[in-house]
Amino acid sequence: MATSRLKIYILAFSASLLVASSSSHGHSRHHKKHEAMFIFGDSVFDVGNNNYGCYLTNYMNSTTSFQANFLPYGETFFSYPTGRFSDGRLIPDFIAEYAKLPYLPPYLQPGLNNYTYGVNFASAHQGYVIHLKTQLCQFKKVVKQLRHKLGHAEAKTILSKAVYLISIGNNDYFAPFTSNSSLFESHSHKEFVGLVIGNLKKVIKVIYTVLWWSHTPNVTGPYINLKELLEV
Repeated sequence: MATSRLKIYILAFSASLLVASSSSHGHSRHHKKHEAMFIFGDSVFDVGNNNYGCYLTNYMNSTTSFQANFLPYGETFFSYPTGRFSDGRLIPDFIAEYAKLPYLPPYLQPGLNNYTYGVNFASAHQGYVIHLKTQLCQFKKVVKQLRHKLGHAEAKTILSKAVYLISIGNNDYFAPFTSNSSLFESHSHKEFVGLVIGNLKKVIKVIYTVLWWSHTPNVTGPYINLKELLEV
């Protein structure tokens, strides 16, 4: 079971590289400047936001089980835990390397105020219902800061040419069944699916409104939490 799950993420990683490759080659012919990257998601893309604060939901408690700030996390590449649910790098790190970008820092990292290369909003145990809206609010703040520091024209250029990665959704369907949730006392399963899809639509609408660009998020595959995969 663990092997099949690992294959799923290897395939997802390969697909992400193909997308990054086609995007970077398409822009490199015309633009010498780097393109930024903004990342949204859960533990699969989280590079350390869980170190600085966990998000609470109406049916989930914030605990250290959603943190990766201790060994053996990080030991084989960074030699110390970074907050990644991995002993090394994650998919966004490999894409950043390929695009010749620095590893993107977590948004909640203290003192962070430079977003010209992008930033990572992903945090463990997030979902379309489970406070992805928090990440969107953070993104809007970054947009305002870029406009304030660089001016509207340059900020728009950076944002419109940036790469946006979203890997999220599994936790929405998994969490209500593994916690003491009262969610299904007020919603049928069908209504809950509609709620997830409705929030997905809102996310895409926000990105369209801010950036005027087209985006297709990662399709949710069979459930797997990266932390749980590593513990198998």
